[in-house]
Parts: sequence; structure tokens; C-alpha cells
Amino acid sequence: MLADTLSRFWWITLVRGVLWILFGIFMFVQPRISLLALTLTFGAFALADGIVSVVSAIGGRETNDSWWILLIRGLAAFGVGLLTLVTPQMTAVALLVWIAIWAIVTGLLEIFAAVRLRKEIQDEFGLALGGLVSVAFGVFLLARPAVGVLAVLWVIAFYSLAFGMVLVSMAFETRRFSRAVRG
Repeated sequence: MLADTLSRFWWITLVRGVLWILFGIFMFVQPRISLLALTLTFGAFALADGIVSVVSAIGGRETNDSWWILLIRGLAAFGVGLLTLVTPQMTAVALLVWIAIWAIVTGLLEIFAAVRLRKEIQDEFGLALGGLVSVAFGVFLLARPAVGVLAVLWVIAFYSLAFGMVLVSMAFETRRFSRAVRG
């Protein structure tokens, strides 16, 4: 069961959420950050997020028929992170397209997971909401690729905070669910 994997590894979702929030705060505090620094920071973050998701998926593969959803999500994040780190001199438009595609893929997979979990957990809404936020963010970036770098930094910071808060909330809800089922 995907719910079992998420409940056993609820703290991984919490760590992901805290990292997203810290990344968003960093972007707000340093609005004049260079595009290269943004590229490297995002690349490292996406790579780490991908690794954590892949580990979580592999850790739950024996008890979860849908473990592959987490695996695909992790591989997408890992791939985008690696590609970003290998080619840091890319243009702002290319970075935005990569981030947009990653956000859309991540969001769609999270919405899919929420639909699959609706019979297993009480509050799949948080996962679906996080997915919708990701898809909306990705679509926005694809629709406005010529927006100035500073404006994009603010959008990325806001997205990171919003998505991080949803993940933190979902982690605690998953933990509460897990305790209620076990005890």
C-alpha cells in the first residue's frame, strides 16, 4: 500500500517540505542572486529531492504496489537536477522550461497518487493540492518564459514556500494517520 510507505517514511515528506521552505526563504532573502547561482542551487536541490524520493520508493516496494509512482517522481527530479548541474551556463528560458516540465510531471504524479490513495487515507486532499500547485506553477512558467529573472525568483520562492508548507502539513497528517492505524 502506498499509504503504508508514506506513513512509514512520513519524516521524508517532512524533510522534503522543510527543504522546500528553506529554499523559498533563501530566494526571498537573496533577490539579487545570479542566474548561475539559481541554476546550481536548483540543480543541487532537485538532485537531492530526487534521491530522497527514489530511496523512499525503493524502501516501500515490497509493501506497495504503487511504489513506481514515487520512483518515477524521484527519477524525474534527479534527471532535471543532474541536467541542470551538468549545463549550468544554460539560458534563463531553458532553465524555466526544465523547471516547468519537472513541476508539471511532479504535480501530475502527485495528483495520480492522491486519486489512488483516496480509499486508503482520510486526507488525500493535501497531496492533490500539492500536485495542483506544481502543475499551475509549471504551466505559468511555460506561458511566461520571458519574465524577468527577478520576477521568476519571486515566483520560484513563493512556489517553494507553498509546496513546502503543503508537504509539511501532509507529513504530519500522514504521521497522525499512521499512529491511528497502528494504535
